[in-house]
Formats: sequence, C-alpha cells, structure tokens
Amino acid sequence: MIFSEISPEPVAAASLGQVYQAKLRSNGKVVAVKVQRPGVQAAISLDIYILRFLASLAKKAAKLNTDLPAVLDEWASSLFREMDYREEPRNGLKFRELFGKFRDVSVPEMYMEQTRRRVLVMEWIEGEKLSEVRDQYLVEVGVYCSLSQLLEYGFYHANPHPGNLLRTVDGKLAYLDFGMMGEFRQELRDGFIEACLHLVNRDFDALAKDFVTLGLLPPTAQKGEVTKALTGVFENAVNRGVQNISFGDLSGNLGRTMYKFKFQIPSYFSLVIRSLAVLEGIAISFNPNYKVLGSSDPWIARKVLTDNSPKLRSTLQALLYKDGTFQIDRLESLLSESLRART
Repeated sequence: MIFSEISPEPVAAASLGQVYQAKLRSNGKVVAVKVQRPGVQAAISLDIYILRFLASLAKKAAKLNTDLPAVLDEWASSLFREMDYREEPRNGLKFRELFGKFRDVSVPEMYMEQTRRRVLVMEWIEGEKLSEVRDQYLVEVGVYCSLSQLLEYGFYHANPHPGNLLRTVDGKLAYLDFGMMGEFRQELRDGFIEACLHLVNRDFDALAKDFVTLGLLPPTAQKGEVTKALTGVFENAVNRGVQNISFGDLSGNLGRTMYKFKFQIPSYFSLVIRSLAVLEGIAISFNPNYKVLGSSDPWIARKVLTDNSPKLRSTLQALLYKDGTFQIDRLESLLSESLRART
C-alpha cells in the first residue's frame, strides 16, 4: 500500500470522482487522491450520444450556421481524455513547467508513479476558492496567466471553474484539475491579438478580416457589410474606452449581430471564451465594474511591441502607418498601455 493514512470519507467531489486526503508512506507528504466513480464512463457516453442527436436536430430545425455537433464533439473529446487519469498528470507537469514559475501562481506537484487509469495522486493544496475571497489582485494574476496560456504558449487550462481556482494560505493563485486542456495554434494566437488591436483602434475593416482568420466568418462573407455591422456593435463601446467593455456582453451582442453573416463558432472557441469569462464572472461578484478586456489590454500592448513574430511585426507597422503617415498617437497609446502590464 502506498498510503500510510487516507481519509475514510471524501473531502471533495470532482466532476468525475471523489477526492480524498492521504499521506504517502514513502515520504509522509499530504496528497489528494482522486478516485473515479464506478460506471461513470458508460453513463457519460450515453449522455453524449443523446446530446449529439439533439444537437443535430437543433442545427437543422433552427438552420444554425454553427456546427453544434462539432462543438459538442470537441467538448466530448476533452471529457473522454479527462476520464483517463494518466493523462492529467502529464498535463499538470507541462502546466507546472510553463506557468509554475509565474509570480503568485502555484501549480501542484504530480505523482506519476502512483497514478493509475482511475486513480490520480497529486500534491494537496490548502486554500479557499477564489470565488469566495475578495481578491481582485489574484483575479488579475489569473487573467495574465490565462493570456500567457492562450497567446504566448498556446497550452491552456480549459476548465477553470471556481472550484479549480484557489487562493492558497500564502496568497497565491493555485490551479487544480488538469484533465481538460486546450491547444491554440500560432496563427490563431496571432489572429486573436490582431483582432484586439484592431478593435481598440476602431479598424473595423481589418477586424472583419481577423474574423475570417479566426474561423468566425467564412471567406465568402461580404466584407463591406460585415465592417458596417461590426462598427454598429463596437463603436459606441470602444468610444467609452476598452476598460468599460464587458467580455460577456461583447460575446452576446456579437453573436446576435453576426448571425445573418453566417457567423459560426469554431470548436476551439467555446473553450477559449470560457477560460476568460469565468475570471470576469468571479471578479464581478465583488466588483461589478471589473472588465477582463481592460485588464488584458496592457498585456496585449506589451506583446505586440516586443514580439518577434513576422505577422505581429507587420500588424504593428500597419497600425502605426496610415496612408504613409506615422500615427504617433497610436504608438503613445501602446506604450502607455504596455507600462500598465504587471511583470
């Protein structure tokens, strides 16, 4: 037996199993032991089969542009990978290597040798749920960490619900549960950054092209009409300042406006949106004026000023020169925002 002690009753419930606290016999370290519930795979398989059938009916009945079955397949694929507990510690090790060195971020140690297909062993992290403490600084740490996951490394935590984000006893943001991770290709990362820059600078024609790059619009979409629609959605919001744009409201307004242009939701998009929307939701619970896009702007400004990507270099040049004239105000705005970025 590898444990010297184990709690007789589960101390927490995970989506797929029960979590117990135990001590390793070899070194006495306190660990979390997640045990998968019996029969959970068969039950989830049936649920997904039914949901996929209903998604196909809904797509046909409502004549939706979005491929609902494909979105569901993306989610189901992540869920089935999550059910093999041997995958989670591999994800956790990679996440710890990339982001465990970040200031005020904590990532638990993984115990690969003790982990089995339905039993996961990892370091026990003591703390409170981030959603239950009024700590806006840690929310912003989470936003910056999420941006680094999405746009710097392309490897991100795709299930950051409130139960997976803790404030540790020493005041750090701890990430838990690495069963559901996502990958963001380089061209999509660059496209996302470009879209944010074009939004802030009210370049709605370029933003329409970004939507094609990101897979939100088909290449056949009428760019002129799309530009006009985007102007109607974003202009008033941007004029009030990017710090005042709600991430949730933005997603909702965009979806309603772009429906007639065959606006579509790529399978990756729902996971990316959720990873940022959860943090905004936690912050709003104690600070109604918090906006995740406002906190993202300094990071994006610093990224585009310092990144060596040829595509972002080209974007920066196009942003700073309009009709052959250097736009000093845009450079000043980028520099000002980048100085607000936390190091």
